[in-house]
Amino acid sequence: MDPTMSNSVSNGFADKIITKEKVGLNPRNGFVLMEGLNKLQPKIVGGDFGYILEDVPHLSDYIPHLPTYTNPLQYNPAYSVVKQYFVDNDDTVAQKIVVHKNSPRGVHFRRAGPRQRVYFKSDEVRACIVTCGGLCPGLNTVIREIVCGLHHMYDVKGVLGIVGGYRGFYSKNTISLTPKFVNDIHKRGGTILGTSRGGHDTKKIVDSIQDRGINQVYIIGGDGTQKGAAVIFEEIRRRGLNVAVAGIPKTIDNDIPVIDKSFGFDTAVEEAQRAINAAHVEATSIENGIGLVKLMGRYSGYIAMYATLASRDVDCCLIPESPFYLEGPGGLFEYIEKRLKENGHMVIVIAEGAGQELLSESLHTTDQQDASGNKLLQDVGQWISQRIKDHFSKRSKMAINLKYIDLMYMIRAVPSNASDNVYCTLVAQSAVHGAMAGYTGFTVGPVNGRHAYIPFHRIIEKQHKVVITDRMWARLLSSTNQPSFLSTKDVIEASKTENNLLNC
Repeated sequence: MDPTMSNSVSNGFADKIITKEKVGLNPRNGFVLMEGLNKLQPKIVGGDFGYILEDVPHLSDYIPHLPTYTNPLQYNPAYSVVKQYFVDNDDTVAQKIVVHKNSPRGVHFRRAGPRQRVYFKSDEVRACIVTCGGLCPGLNTVIREIVCGLHHMYDVKGVLGIVGGYRGFYSKNTISLTPKFVNDIHKRGGTILGTSRGGHDTKKIVDSIQDRGINQVYIIGGDGTQKGAAVIFEEIRRRGLNVAVAGIPKTIDNDIPVIDKSFGFDTAVEEAQRAINAAHVEATSIENGIGLVKLMGRYSGYIAMYATLASRDVDCCLIPESPFYLEGPGGLFEYIEKRLKENGHMVIVIAEGAGQELLSESLHTTDQQDASGNKLLQDVGQWISQRIKDHFSKRSKMAINLKYIDLMYMIRAVPSNASDNVYCTLVAQSAVHGAMAGYTGFTVGPVNGRHAYIPFHRIIEKQHKVVITDRMWARLLSSTNQPSFLSTKDVIEASKTENNLLNC
């Protein structure tokens, strides 16, 4: 299929009609480059049988006649046993792996990995790394593997760490990062670079990048951070700077779309097991014992759902995506009473973002935001604990003993486990390969088990949430035997949400 033929593709912006009048072809790879617009438009390539490639920007898109160099990996003895050094330029990764016999091939992303030609000389690379937003297991591992990947694979010596998040760019806080300096940091929680929320002054950040002679920027953070990275990339492109911007998505809640999961999530689920086990021990050691565990999950309940499925000791899991109510037939209080009569104990897991609408109505609170623009949540764990106690104190025939465990900051401060360490190594090396190959304005992550380069807009267009009409949530309900707490209206709304996600 000719990529200059008319195509209408839903891609997070308004649908773009790719026509001969609007398209310029990049001579490097024949991919679509939209001209004459203030903002870079998504690069969409059509192919046979409904194939669509949502490509990422490349430095050669806006800087003509860039020289290329032989990839030094082909002389690296560590790679001498590899049958094929480099990823083929046509390799792409399908977004959806389940298809029907006659369904189109659908949306694909460019496969991550080393290329035969690179766009930077090793001794001319001056890279920087910054971590932004909240803490997450694996941050130090990603930092370590970017530094070691640049050094050992591409012989890059100049790597700076930007201290204190985005504002560190213009507050002149940097440290030199070498393999020796980062050797053991993966064994620690947190981030050696420090972090912060907010502080995003695009002009000052790009001025700093330009003044320092930085030509590769690695930005580690969640959806807010990636939005900032997208803006930084746009300003760099507007100035025509030969600077590659690579994003590494970070969210302990696993709420970033497109990618299979985010680093730190496996560690969070594993750590949550300790708290659930403690709650179970407390609950079973006393008559009518209730163990209540609050886990992270501002808008997405993945940690709570997977920790519940892994534990098998949980009787009720409450997440932001699934509305629930307290009183009346089918409500939470009735279910608690039923379980206590049946088993004499109960364990409840609640995500931090669950039940916020009930809490706001009760406390008459107003919406407030943190420096990153996230809504400040009320402590639903403390609130629901008190509501449960108040309810059963009025029923003299059933005295309860409730133990509340808040694991919020303990989870995100621990070092990453083995699974996440492997993940962090792969995602960091993929980012390095992409930047050295001249790709920019991208984020990287696993899609159907293969790492891919994904345009920023696909990562920040929406949040990844639990679909409560999906089979995974049904498995949880079957495991806990809890009611769904859903009204007919809730089911209809959930089905609409799932259909919208499938059509994206």
